[in-house]
Amino acid sequence: MGVFDIVGPVMIGPSSSHTAGAARIGGMARNIMNEEIKEAVITLYGSFAKTYKGHGTDKALVAGLLGFSADDVHLRTSFAIADERGLKVTWNRSDADVSHPNTVRIAMTGVSGRKMEVLGVSLGGGKMEIREINGAAVALGGEEHTLITMHNDRPGIIAQVTTILAIGQINVSNMRVFRSAKHANAVMIVCTDSPVPAEMVAVISNITAIESVITLLPL
Repeated sequence: MGVFDIVGPVMIGPSSSHTAGAARIGGMARNIMNEEIKEAVITLYGSFAKTYKGHGTDKALVAGLLGFSADDVHLRTSFAIADERGLKVTWNRSDADVSHPNTVRIAMTGVSGRKMEVLGVSLGGGKMEIREINGAAVALGGEEHTLITMHNDRPGIIAQVTTILAIGQINVSNMRVFRSAKHANAVMIVCTDSPVPAEMVAVISNITAIESVITLLPL
């Protein structure tokens, strides 16, 4: 355990789990969307649904979607900034049972019309984890350089991606593959010690059966 696990993150309060964690979920959702967001439908579960206004969870989520960090003072005025930028946000609360009390689902529409949905949980101390991307179960903490592929589950996809990374001298720290079923939709999350260059991302994007590639910087 490090000192920041004890004293908590640098943030705009009042809560590391309900405010800072929520801002980071919103920020990761924005990064996964990979374009400006024009509309977001946000569904809150558990403790988030009960206390989101008092703890500023709603403002923090919107701030993250706008690209502000957990310690940015703009978090307090995120609603007004969203209005200025044309980001429409719809709020829902759900009583459905979820695996973690601080859970939020964010369905986004980008300026291009592309849609993306993520489910995230705030783990406490400002930490968070994305557990679904477009309905596929994943585990994404956002603490490392990350490459995400969305692809059809076929033989050789993993080998092709890792070969390209190896040729480019990109060291992989860990990798996980999630799929809905054999030969169905799959998501591969590759964490690396350094960012994957744009030209390498372009090569990976051209692999047959890969639908999209996203790169994320550490939050």
